Amino acid sequence: MLLEVDGLVKRYRTKDRQVVEAVKGIRFSLAAGTILAFLGPNGAGKTTTIKMIAGLVRPDDGDVAVEGHSLSAASGQALRRLGAVLEGSRNLYWRLTPLENFEYWGGIRGLSRKMARERGRELMREFGLEDKIGSTVQQLSRGMQQQVAICAALIHSPALLLLDEPTLGLDLDASDRIQEYVQRLAHERGMGILLTTHQMEVAQTLADRISIIQSGVLTLEGLKEDVLARFTGSSYVFELAEAPSAGARQLADQLGAAWTGEQEFRVVLDRPTDVYDIMRALEPCPVVRVMRETADLATVFRAHTRQSVPVQSGREAMA
Repeated sequence: MLLEVDGLVKRYRTKDRQVVEAVKGIRFSLAAGTILAFLGPNGAGKTTTIKMIAGLVRPDDGDVAVEGHSLSAASGQALRRLGAVLEGSRNLYWRLTPLENFEYWGGIRGLSRKMARERGRELMREFGLEDKIGSTVQQLSRGMQQQVAICAALIHSPALLLLDEPTLGLDLDASDRIQEYVQRLAHERGMGILLTTHQMEVAQTLADRISIIQSGVLTLEGLKEDVLARFTGSSYVFELAEAPSAGARQLADQLGAAWTGEQEFRVVLDRPTDVYDIMRALEPCPVVRVMRETADLATVFRAHTRQSVPVQSGREAMA
């Protein structure tokens, strides 16, 4: 197994000296050639988990192994097989050119200057950015900077790549290019990729496996197809004839409604008969149409975390 996360625990002490357990015995694995979407709401513990895997935060208990090398016992060997692009972290030096960044990060990874330059040029060509190799990073667009950061993370040809919000804030062209490249890395070159994102459509496009963390605990994991199949038929769209009253809307919210407009919302129901509870909560506002959806990843995520997340999925009219 490429990556094995075994019982990771992380505790923090608050300002009032209370101990908070941010990660509570997380266990999962990742095989080579697989993309795992590691998902959760803000504060769930996913960023702390990723930083422990990357060697940036020391766990209070548990261990991480990359290609059999323990992070606690042989951190150098483990980290040499890992690359990371962490959202909000300094992945590049902005006043340097991409080539100078590759020389710097490659040198840290044990590459010669010549090898780092050759490898960097090759990676930039794959993204179609070879003409930007002499520009400073701060002169590049946000999408180009993210692509260069991925190149820097791959400079030493790691077996495992950690990507934290790789397409956040990017235009469609840059996002599509990164997604296509990530799929090639995993499915054509056999790299293992651990992905975190709040963009459910990106996770659904890329992931082979899904893990959802909430309050420091994994609440759901499995193959993407199995996870989606488990929830198909439990998601419904309600279309109303008019905007409901504030009271009716509040009652629908309590039942888990995620509004996509003044007169339309989506909801995940445990039982089909719960449709009638929703309709009673909305009275006297008329319901024009109720439709059952094919579950997508946003639906699954919302069912576990009760977060209002945009949904894009196929619809099937209720019989």
